[in-house]
Amino acid sequence: MDLEKERLAPHPVLPEYYADEKARRQRVDEMFDSSAKHYRWIVNVMSFGSGTYYRRTALLRAGLTPGMKVLDVGAGTGVVSLPAQEIVGSEGLVVAVDPSKGMLSEATKLGVKQAIMGLGEKLPIESNTFDFVTMGYALRHVADLEMLFSEYMRVLKPGGKILLLEISRPASKPGLAALKFYMKIVVPTITKIARRSSEAQELMRYYWDTIEHCVPPETILAAMESSGLSKSERQVTMGIFSEYRGCKSA
Repeated sequence: MDLEKERLAPHPVLPEYYADEKARRQRVDEMFDSSAKHYRWIVNVMSFGSGTYYRRTALLRAGLTPGMKVLDVGAGTGVVSLPAQEIVGSEGLVVAVDPSKGMLSEATKLGVKQAIMGLGEKLPIESNTFDFVTMGYALRHVADLEMLFSEYMRVLKPGGKILLLEISRPASKPGLAALKFYMKIVVPTITKIARRSSEAQELMRYYWDTIEHCVPPETILAAMESSGLSKSERQVTMGIFSEYRGCKSA
């Protein structure tokens, strides 16, 4: 049996960055580690300063409330963890998980209270622990969507919810061309000039390529449902910002 064929990757191998799937994890971790100190700045510039507001409102729309226990997977520098901490308050808990030591180091500097190194497909978390699982713009960096969602199901308490934030390709050709120009040309160029980092520039080029080659939303929703998540749905804002939601049956 060919296990590689069974794996549901979010996008195909991108040979411009790594030779094969075996080399992908190491190369991606290297890019994020080397760009960690620049990442928060890039995110703020790329979203024109509106990203924190959007992520906070998305968390509230998905049902996050004070006192909940949240697992933020692929947390990076904490762009989702930090607004989640504000919402759940002192009675709640937010744990950030990411495979990049550099990104988690920046996250704790910025105020994330609990951070653990780990992969979404193999979470270092006990089963039935969290009320809420989040992932902000990191779905494209995992190795197997079905394994990822199975892990979400495992760590969620009965009745627990998930929220995945992603950037999706616009449906129209003009929209796709405009977004590609902005994210593959403009953002990397500004990053290199302002941050003087060729590594961060490459990461942002890679960021767009994973968006462009990502599996369609229907595939993501099907993987969610096949893992056992119920009420799986996708809400789209401005044609590109996807909010995938689902829950574990009580």
